[in-house]
Amino acid sequence: MSYQVRAADLAHIRVNEQDTVTSVLQNIAVILSTRKGTVPLYRDFGLSWRSVDKPIPIAKTMLYSDVKEAIEEYEPRASVVNVTFREDSSAPGGLIPIVEVEINE
Repeated sequence: MSYQVRAADLAHIRVNEQDTVTSVLQNIAVILSTRKGTVPLYRDFGLSWRSVDKPIPIAKTMLYSDVKEAIEEYEPRASVVNVTFREDSSAPGGLIPIVEVEINE
């Protein structure tokens, strides 16, 4: 079974979640909402800024790669099936990744 995750899914986060699926989805939402270099003592966690100011097609490719690599490294209980993007209407040129994952149980 696959699940979709966005950074905005953090609105309902619970600390010490006992349900494996919910825990994995929360962790992925945290990865998606964190920029590399912003977590003290854990500087490689999150997504890089390298796609900023790139043309949309190039930014999508770069961000796809960053999302996939970050989830593989920091949430090994999930496998990325697909990453799609919604353009942010409040920030022209902004991309919102929507990640489809399967949980490795």
